Amino acid sequence: MVAVAEPTTLSAPSIGRWGRSVAFLRRHRWFAAALGLGAVLRIITMLGFGPAMWFNDSYDYISVALHPRPHPIRPDGYGFWLLILKPLHSLALVAFTQHLMGLGTGVLIYALLTRRFNLPGWGATLAAVPVLFDAYQIQIEQMIMSDAMFVLLVVGVITLVLWHREISWKVGAAVGGLLALTALTRSIGLPILALVVVYLLVKRTGWKPILALVTACAIPVVGYMSWFKAVNGQFAMTNSDGVILYMRTASFSDCHEMGVDPRAELQLALLCIPKKPADRGPSAQAYLWWDNDNQIHVFGAGMKFDAEMNKNTSAFATRAILSQPGDYLAVVAKDFFRAFRWDRSPFPDTKTFLQYEFGNNITTRLPQWTSFRGQTHTDAEIYENGPAATVNARPWADIMIGYQKVMRLPGLALGVLLLIGLYGVALRWRKLGGPVLLPWLASVGLILAPAATAEFDYRYLIPAAPLACLAAAITLRHGLRLRRTTPPADTAP
Repeated sequence: MVAVAEPTTLSAPSIGRWGRSVAFLRRHRWFAAALGLGAVLRIITMLGFGPAMWFNDSYDYISVALHPRPHPIRPDGYGFWLLILKPLHSLALVAFTQHLMGLGTGVLIYALLTRRFNLPGWGATLAAVPVLFDAYQIQIEQMIMSDAMFVLLVVGVITLVLWHREISWKVGAAVGGLLALTALTRSIGLPILALVVVYLLVKRTGWKPILALVTACAIPVVGYMSWFKAVNGQFAMTNSDGVILYMRTASFSDCHEMGVDPRAELQLALLCIPKKPADRGPSAQAYLWWDNDNQIHVFGAGMKFDAEMNKNTSAFATRAILSQPGDYLAVVAKDFFRAFRWDRSPFPDTKTFLQYEFGNNITTRLPQWTSFRGQTHTDAEIYENGPAATVNARPWADIMIGYQKVMRLPGLALGVLLLIGLYGVALRWRKLGGPVLLPWLASVGLILAPAATAEFDYRYLIPAAPLACLAAAITLRHGLRLRRTTPPADTAP
């Protein structure tokens, strides 16, 4: 009897979760290193400027979280985020979530460029560098402001649209929902809906995804506008669009050229600015916000953002634009190109400009302004359930103060990125710009819209930067494929 031995079975050792994680980090080592460094900078910021930093608008968001209502000046999307986090009574936690949003924006950029457009890891990492390392991006994430959320939502919309070659109705609905959140966070996000719809029409996506997108966006927006009408008497998202547009025209409007008749148009005549345009200051915001030049104060502070004032200021601003189109285009162009300067000169005034800077004062006292059912400083303390003023802690604060002096995306660099994207659009003219068109137009629009409807402000450049990086990276992706042997995921020329 012959015994036959069974063959020895050698089982390959399982790689395991840890091994897979290490392999993943090796594949994405450039981005992993950049993301880690970006996280360290944000930790230093939180240690140096706790519990959070403040801007003039911050107190309105806190007020909405304490007393939910449709705010007359700006939509409530970010205020509702604060409302969700309110039971935890931690402004530091709010800032922490915003830093996660900033890091998440970088992840979206990297994932889209590597997975959809087949860029090498180092190339996609370069495109994410501004959002990960720009000192002003990090600083505004530490603020009680809607900007970090808005940036994440805008980049999320663009990423979701570009990720899919074929847009199904389910993807269209998801994009529409994100667009609704974007518009409810900042009203300037609503025009992006039209931009996305036009892009999908150019791609010949079909009517079902577009209908799903528009419906998913319209339902929450219309619901919010209905709530706004029930409280404020106007079917709108705010009572401020006309007032803000009036501010835009305040630097050049001339009632003589506009033909305003004080006897027949008293409400418009009261909005006329006594100073000649040549004698007015460089910033139009003075005629809305600052008491020394505030023209709307003649109606009383309580009427500044009511429906009637919004209607009158809208009529005045429209008359000014139509009567003085050359002057209007001149101020819009001046503010648009101001975005591409190398330096950051104080604008619109020194006080506002310094709120975007890491400061070296030990404690920032909160202003004692009147708010809805309270005062700004007490509102902040109620939300925090304790002291809420920013306290600078050394050496962490000093590190970020020094960092901000050297690590920023200059306006000139933003302009170069947009020129690269424009080249990419022109290169694909047969396809009307291809995938470059959407992020490029969104970036330009986010710079142009404030210049056309309000006034230049440095924080309006922050959401435009990651989109400009996306457009430039997609344009250059073939030139960056130095070691790739697989064909690119996108075949557009």
